[in-house]
Amino acid sequence: MGLVDFFRRHFLGNFFKADCRVRVPADRGKRVPHIGAHKVRCGQAAAHFVIPADTRLRTGMALHGRAQIPFKRALVIAGPSQTHGIDDTDQFLRFGIARTRRGPKRRIGLVKSTRIHQIARRFQFRRDRRGQKSEGKSYCAHGVVLSCFASLAAAADLPPPLTDEDFIEFDVAQAALGQALFYDPILSGNRNITCAHCHHPEFGTGDGLSLGIGEGGQGVGPDRTPGAGADRVAKRIPRNAPGLWNLGARDLYTMFHDGRLSLSDIYGNGFNSPAQEWLPEGLNSLLAAQALFPLVAQFEMAGNPGENDVIGAVHDRIDAAWPILAKRVRTDADYGPAFVAAFDEIDTAQQVSIVHIANALAAFMALEWRSTDSPFDAYLAGDEAALNRGERAGMALFYGKAACADCHAGSLMSDQKFHALGLPAFGPGRTRAFDPYARDVGRMAESNRLRDAYAFRTPMLRNVALTAPYGHNGAYPTLEGIIRHHLDPVAARAAWQRQMAQLPDIAWLAATDFILGADALEMDRQERAIAVTPMHLTDAEIAELVAFMHALTGASVNTPAFGIPPDFVP
Repeated sequence: MGLVDFFRRHFLGNFFKADCRVRVPADRGKRVPHIGAHKVRCGQAAAHFVIPADTRLRTGMALHGRAQIPFKRALVIAGPSQTHGIDDTDQFLRFGIARTRRGPKRRIGLVKSTRIHQIARRFQFRRDRRGQKSEGKSYCAHGVVLSCFASLAAAADLPPPLTDEDFIEFDVAQAALGQALFYDPILSGNRNITCAHCHHPEFGTGDGLSLGIGEGGQGVGPDRTPGAGADRVAKRIPRNAPGLWNLGARDLYTMFHDGRLSLSDIYGNGFNSPAQEWLPEGLNSLLAAQALFPLVAQFEMAGNPGENDVIGAVHDRIDAAWPILAKRVRTDADYGPAFVAAFDEIDTAQQVSIVHIANALAAFMALEWRSTDSPFDAYLAGDEAALNRGERAGMALFYGKAACADCHAGSLMSDQKFHALGLPAFGPGRTRAFDPYARDVGRMAESNRLRDAYAFRTPMLRNVALTAPYGHNGAYPTLEGIIRHHLDPVAARAAWQRQMAQLPDIAWLAATDFILGADALEMDRQERAIAVTPMHLTDAEIAELVAFMHALTGASVNTPAFGIPPDFVP
């Protein structure tokens, strides 16, 4: 008799007496939810959990006393399906694991006893008490909850590691052109700002500000000033500058805080974007399409009406400005020949279009800021020593009790959906033409659906420790702050202080910076839209989550493929 069979028949068989009845669609097209390490799959009702290698199992049963059985390899134990109803018994599952050979002398209890019917009640896996038949077939499944030591997260809950296959392939020569353009003011209306002024590598590919200072400002990062005289900034950028990490991923299908750019064939060009049917064809990725819009945004790079021909063209129609910028580039003595050399389809500089410029920018951003070598990535790839004790504890919380992975899901750590968190409101807002005052309704401005009010896209988390401040408007300067807000948004809003916003002093904008917070009706609407259930975590658990966030920082973030050009002027 094999070891697995021995445990299954003699140990587990006597304790898997209490089952819960779950419903499975007749077509088996949907998985039944799982409880911890116990996974119930369509047509297969069995309890699975893993005992790590080099671990001593303590039976704790009368038959064997306190015998400890060591395992040289990881052991998967599966309990067979039974047919008892959840109300038929209050049987307990008693199971313990002693310390590992290399562990501390003090025994670590990895698995706690729990009432099966309490598990079923918590997850609403109940029998149909009314005697009604459910659609499809019913299977009986065991309920087992493992209260694991924080260093272990269920392997089934962790995403697969990111690999080269998860990213779009880009041309290195085109990326080199993109690097030059990213740091060159030639793409701005007044030739006074670059992409790097709001997305600088020294600030995690952001700008270190809650709300950025765009066209007209001077300097980079938190020290950027708003300019003076006729050229001074007229408005703060209404949302926080997001990081640029892993934007070349194949699975990415929406961008911007409100998702106003996404993969779609609604307009016949592959994208649903603010340019609608006027978006040029030939863009090779979602990232290339994204690169076009800051160039024609008034307060970001285009400039104010009357200042240059680019912003004038934008006010005629959004796509009218891009040919002007393309002409600037192709008539440049350096850029023209470089584009001919980098793009096979171009024979002369006169053929360079905004599509080639956008594709070059996308190639640079995708290759420069691909990040797949964090300690967490190493752990996912099989290096169990890559995370220390605190980081593993934070990982277990992230994928377990704290339920962070409900939204920060998958290999990219984002479900790419929209959620209303009720962040403290300030700044000019991203107003629509019919909004009576400055506010930001988030996704609803794009979808026109009331259920999307004040909802914003779930951000990806690679290198998140480098990209402060946090939130769609940068409301929190620390990871601890944004985590605490997630735990209880209403209480966090009440405790939030204005000085927490990273806003350089701009005297002529100060009157409107916090005016929205004085509108009681708008604040009430925002709070009622919050879609977060409050949760309690201890200070120690929050610190462990923060430690795990730091474990998402890539080892090579300070040694990118291209770097900052030596002639870049902040």
